[in-house]
Amino acid sequence: MIEQVFREQWARVLASLVGFLGDFDLAEDACQDAFAIAAERWSRERPPENPVAWLIATARNRAIDRLRRERTLAAKTRTLELLAATPDMVDAAPEDIVDDPLIPDERLELIFCCCHPALAIEAQVALTLRALAGLSTQEIADAFLVSPETMKRRLSRAKTKITATGIPFAVPEDHALPDRLAAVLAVVYLIFNQGYAGRVDLAAEAIRLGRALATLMPDESEVLGLLALMVLVDARRDARLRGDELVLLADQDRSLWDTERIGEGRAVLDRALSLGGRGAYVLQAAIASLHCSEPVDWPQVTALYGELAAATGSPVVDLNRAVALAQAGCPQAALEIVDGLELDDYRYLHSTRGELLARLKRPQEARAAYLRALELAFSEPERRFLRRRLSEL
Repeated sequence: MIEQVFREQWARVLASLVGFLGDFDLAEDACQDAFAIAAERWSRERPPENPVAWLIATARNRAIDRLRRERTLAAKTRTLELLAATPDMVDAAPEDIVDDPLIPDERLELIFCCCHPALAIEAQVALTLRALAGLSTQEIADAFLVSPETMKRRLSRAKTKITATGIPFAVPEDHALPDRLAAVLAVVYLIFNQGYAGRVDLAAEAIRLGRALATLMPDESEVLGLLALMVLVDARRDARLRGDELVLLADQDRSLWDTERIGEGRAVLDRALSLGGRGAYVLQAAIASLHCSEPVDWPQVTALYGELAAATGSPVVDLNRAVALAQAGCPQAALEIVDGLELDDYRYLHSTRGELLARLKRPQEARAAYLRALELAFSEPERRFLRRRLSEL
């Protein structure tokens, strides 16, 4: 049971603690302590009726104990007074433990708290991924295409700046929410990408957060674009694997696609377009919608990727444009794009290059590209796919 509670409720417990304590490191340590105590105690005793309330109360008590030990009571008087005013938290429901928030979702509230404009946007996103999704430094580094050491330093600098400058962990006034929106959307999208790569719970969490954002900001086209994108991509999840084998879009069994969710995603996309949306997430949602069509209009997909590349300047987008260009019948032009990208540590560049070289009847070069991709791949379905491609050369 504790494993499931950890996966599903870590972010909720941590969000409550960060808002209550105003100290990220203390909240994270207390949250870890509470889950460790639960793992030991719940294996011997019957778990509480309300595990989340129990974890929040236990974590708060651990944090207060630590504050007492470190003799920082003077600086944390308000925290102690709040705890003293609510002594019976273990049996309380979570909604009785926290105040009524401006944002009616603790996890979404935590994202807006972490995405403070005084921090660099990369630091905002990395810090929130660590807090909300419980991702390891390695996983966050992979998402940013940097080394774990670089990401570790980035996280450390962000926490140091929060402490040194007194950046509050507080939800901004409603008029200031749009200023933090770009970082918030980036966080939700990266959580979804981690989930789509294997952790289904994170994909579902990202979509839930996207729905909450769309409720909070229903006229923001990029919010709707991101929600549409996630729903449309997730609708094809069941067809992406065949047993333990990765299946490319062209080979997927379309009967496994969730047509109801595709319809939902397209309806959200239509709403975003009606608002005049032409931002990065709306464009990606439009591409995902085309991917759900039969046949896929690859020239149109290529054109949309070109527009997206111009808007973002992202080499990963250019890589996807190359894939679409190859699907439209131009593998040589696609290879020229790929060979101009500086993404040597990005496994999908090398697997794409292998595909293109194989199509161009250059098997030895294709083999080298696939082998490089295999070195960088970390999920077993991807590794099996690459081995199969190697055997087919």
